[in-house]
This record gives sequence, C-alpha cells and structure tokens, in this order.
Amino acid sequence: MWRAGVGFHASHSIGAVSFSLIYAYLALEPTQLLFKSPFLLSLGLAYLALVAILCRLYWFRAPFWGMALATSLYVGALIANGA
Repeated sequence: MWRAGVGFHASHSIGAVSFSLIYAYLALEPTQLLFKSPFLLSLGLAYLALVAILCRLYWFRAPFWGMALATSLYVGALIANGA
C-alpha cells in the first residue's frame, strides 16, 4: 500500500512540475506563443483553478493558499498582458 501511495504522489507531482516547466518555457519563449494562444491561456487557467479546488476540498490549508496565490498571479499576468 505504501508503494502505491508513493507512486501516486510521484506521478502527480511529475504532472505538476511538467505543467510548470512547459508554461514557464512558453511564457519566456521569444515568439510569445503562449500569449498569442487563447486556448493555451485558458488551459493554464483551468488547470490552476482545478488544482486549487482540489486543494480546498481534499488537502491542507498551505497547498490551497499556494495554489490560490499561483492562480491569482496567473490571472494578474493575463490582465497585465491584455489577454
């Protein structure tokens, strides 16, 4: 049971880290591909909002507040960029 739990958490952590790395790359990419794509912007916001909801429902306060901050910073970046 312990190994299953470790595998579950490791796989989901890899997903979160992959999301972060891909979106960080897209945000810094010279052609501004991320900021020109409403689909990618919406997908990023949906992912962050869903993880924040999961944190609120199932996890502790610290992960929820971290995800709430990340989501609000993402929205702030969208507003600042004029998207």
